Amino acid sequence: MSTAVDLNAYRRFFAEEIQMVSNLRTPGLVDALATVPRERFLPPGPWVVRGDADFMAPLRRTPSDDPRHVYHNIAIGIDPERMLFNGAPGLLATGIDALGLDVGKRVLHIGTGAGYYTAVMAETVGRTGHVSGIEVDADLAKTAAVNLSTMPWVTMRHGDGNEPLQGAFDAILVNAGVTHPEPQWLSSLTPGGRINMSLTVTMDLPPIEHPAGGAMANIGKGFMIILTRTDNPDQFDARIVTFVAIYSALGLRDSTINAELGRAMSRSQFPAIKRYRLDVHEPTTACWCHTAKGCWSTEACLLPPAHEHDV
Repeated sequence: MSTAVDLNAYRRFFAEEIQMVSNLRTPGLVDALATVPRERFLPPGPWVVRGDADFMAPLRRTPSDDPRHVYHNIAIGIDPERMLFNGAPGLLATGIDALGLDVGKRVLHIGTGAGYYTAVMAETVGRTGHVSGIEVDADLAKTAAVNLSTMPWVTMRHGDGNEPLQGAFDAILVNAGVTHPEPQWLSSLTPGGRINMSLTVTMDLPPIEHPAGGAMANIGKGFMIILTRTDNPDQFDARIVTFVAIYSALGLRDSTINAELGRAMSRSQFPAIKRYRLDVHEPTTACWCHTAKGCWSTEACLLPPAHEHDV
C-alpha cells in the first residue's frame, strides 16, 4: 500500500495533469482534485476501469487495491455489473471548470453517483458555500450521503431533479443526458448563474451487451453546454463546451424534444448555439432547434428593437 505522503504526491500530480489536459482555470478546483480522496467514493479495489480505448473492449482491473491506481484520467466502476462508472476526471473537471466556482458559492449537483465530484465541488466552494446533491438511484443516494458525511456544507437526497428546488443556486451541474433544461433549474439561478448540462439524443435502442458481460445503460450523444442567466428572464446565454456520450437521465427527458434534437443534429453537427429562448416566437433561420419548451438559437444577441428616439 502507498503511504499517506505518497498518496498526497499522487493526488497533486493527478490534479496538475488534469489541469493541463483540460485547461482548467479555476485554482480552487485544481486544489480540490489534489485534496479529495477519490478512493473513498469507490468500492474496494482492485477497481474496474475504462480509458479512452476501452469503450467496447473487455473490462480491465487495476493491478491491485493500491489507491494510487485511481489517480489517472480514467472512469472507475462504482457498480460494474450495471455498467455505472465514476466518470473520467478530464471530462467532468472541464464541465465543473466552466461553472466558474469560487469560495462561498451555492451549487446544485443532479446525478451525484457515489459523490466524488460532489465532494470536489464542495471542496472548491469551501465551508462558506453549499452543495445540494440529488441522485435518482436510491442505493447510490444513500452511499453518497455516507461518503459526504464529513462535509457538513453538503446535503444529499434521493430524487430525479424534476422536483421543486429549495433556494437559489450560483451553479448547477446536471451529470446525465437531458433533452432540455427544466424550468425550476432556470428560475433558481442567481443573476449570472450557470447551468452545465449534457444536451443529448438517444436512439431508443435496446441495451448494448458489453463484451465482458452486462448491459450498458442507454447512452445518448450530443453536447455539454453552458447556460448563463441574463437580465432577461426569457433568454439565457448558451455556449457548447464539448461533445459528450453520456448515460441518459431518468425522468428528465421528453420524447418529442428528443426527436426534434435528433433532426437538428442531423442538419448541423456543429451548431453555433448562442442563446436559449423561453419567449414565444415564430421559428426563424436562427432557430437551431425550436421546441415547445424552449428554443436553441444561433443569434448572439436578441434585444428589443430600438425606438426612433433611441437611434
